[in-house]
Amino acid sequence: MNRLRTTSRVLIVCTVCCLAGPVARLGAQEAASADATTAEVVAQANNPLASFKTLNLHNYYVPTSFGVPDESANTFWLRYAQPIGRVLIRASLPFPTALGADSESGIGDLNAFAAYLVVQDPSTTFGVGPIFTAPTASNDLLGGGKWMAGAAAVAYLIPNPQFQYGGLVTWQTSFAGDSDREDASVLAVQPFAMWQLGGGTYLRSTGIWLFNLETGDYNVPFGLGIGRVIKTGGVVFNIFAEPQFTILHEGTGQPAVQFFFGLNTQF
Repeated sequence: MNRLRTTSRVLIVCTVCCLAGPVARLGAQEAASADATTAEVVAQANNPLASFKTLNLHNYYVPTSFGVPDESANTFWLRYAQPIGRVLIRASLPFPTALGADSESGIGDLNAFAAYLVVQDPSTTFGVGPIFTAPTASNDLLGGGKWMAGAAAVAYLIPNPQFQYGGLVTWQTSFAGDSDREDASVLAVQPFAMWQLGGGTYLRSTGIWLFNLETGDYNVPFGLGIGRVIKTGGVVFNIFAEPQFTILHEGTGQPAVQFFFGLNTQF
C-alpha cells in the first residue's frame, strides 16, 4: 500500500514538473514575443481538425477506481496529427502504467484515424473516416491483444470568439488477434466545450464517455479544467489541466476520478 501511494505521488509530481517547465518558459517567451494571441488563434487552439501539424503530450492519472480502491493507473499519450489536403491523419501511442498487485508499465496499443474534412470553414469543421487499433502493447496487462477497426466522426464549431464546442465519436470492433483474449466492441463519445476568459486563458470540459458494447460496462465522466494558449513565432502552445469526475458508471475498474494534464502544439 505504501509503495502504491509513493509511486502515485511520484507520477503526479513528475507530470506537474513536466508541465511546469514549459509553462515557465512559455510565460517568459510570451512577454518578449511580438506575436499577439489573437481571438482566432485561441479559438482554433483546441480544434482537433485544424489545418496544422500537431504534437500533443497528454497524461491521465487515475488515483482510484470503482471496486479496486487499492489500485491506481497512469497513462501518458503521445499524439501526432498531419493534414494532407482535406484529410487529417492522427496517430496516438499510449504508455500506460498499472499500479497494484500486478504492477506493469510499457507501451500500449497504437491507435490511428484518418478524417476526411467534409466541411471546413472558419466557423465549422466536420470530418469522418476510418479508425484503426493495432495490438502493440508490450504486456497483456497494457493492451487488448486485438486488431480493431471502425469509424470516427468529429465536429468543431466556433459560434463566436468566446465559446467553442464539438464532439468526437468513435466506434471500433475487434476482427483479429489473440484468440485467448476477449472480443471487443467499444464506443467512445467525447463532447467538448471551451469558454474563453480573455488573454488566452479558457475553461474547458473534455471528458470521454466509454461504453464497452460487449460487456455492458461504461464510464461517463464530467470534466472542468483551465488552459492557456500562447503563440510564439509560428508555434501555438496550449497548456491545460482538467480534473474529471465520474457521474455514471457500470463495471469494476472504472475510474472514480482522473486528472488530465496536457501540452498541445500547433505548427
